[in-house]
Amino acid sequence: MTKKADGNGPQKTDIKVSLIGGHRLKGETLHQRTLTASLIGGADVDLSDIEIPDGAELRITKLSLLGGVSLKVRPDVRVEVHGIRLGGVNDAGPSKPGGPTVRIDAWGLIGGVTVKRG
Repeated sequence: MTKKADGNGPQKTDIKVSLIGGHRLKGETLHQRTLTASLIGGADVDLSDIEIPDGAELRITKLSLLGGVSLKVRPDVRVEVHGIRLGGVNDAGPSKPGGPTVRIDAWGLIGGVTVKRG
């Protein structure tokens, strides 16, 4: 995660758009908010190598007709999944409030959200 907002200005949002094909995102290149949009294609997001401060929230919004989200995070990161899609959520991680949080807003027709921890 790069360049945190100082509270005085708006948070920076990364935007990734493609017609066909997904996006591969690494944590050290992302800001606090990311929007990834594609007609067909998922998002492969690797946040396992970054330090997300306790109480901080990293937000990723995925818009697609076909395509899900594959998210890789550290074991202590809480993941919240919101949105509407035909596909489930596979996550066996922490659900208690507090600590670092990654929020996934997944909007699409087909595609689930898979969380890998390690």
